[in-house]
Amino acid sequence: MPLVRIDLRKGKDLTYRQEIARVVYEAMVAVAGVPANARFQVVSEHDADNFLFDPGYLGIDRSDDLVIIQITWNEGRTADQKKALYKAITDGLAKAPGIRPEDVFINLVDVRKENWSVGKGEAQYASWKDAYWEGTAGQRGGESTL
Repeated sequence: MPLVRIDLRKGKDLTYRQEIARVVYEAMVAVAGVPANARFQVVSEHDADNFLFDPGYLGIDRSDDLVIIQITWNEGRTADQKKALYKAITDGLAKAPGIRPEDVFINLVDVRKENWSVGKGEAQYASWKDAYWEGTAGQRGGESTL
């Protein structure tokens, strides 16, 4: 189960923001084996004074339309899976809502399963067995990493 934070400058309408969240969620399900019902996203808008970035870092020409996406999720995905996710998100956002690939910044944070409590003050994933997820693999892409 990932927790997704999406940060951007103020001024985009609700549909634009919702489209970003949708694309990120659908890419995680399709490419990274995230369960179809594990959608936890926070979209935050910032004044220009509070949204700071280098517009030319590593030779990438960023604009004020930069979107920073941080996904915290369980460890266990391969570098190839992560690269496929970067591509799926970037390609999806280029189609809708029309964000340039140069303006998509993605950061993945891998954590151990015991670092989650999704309610009731319990560490749900620390006690669950991968066998549970094997029964639902067809619903979420076949991986057991959540």
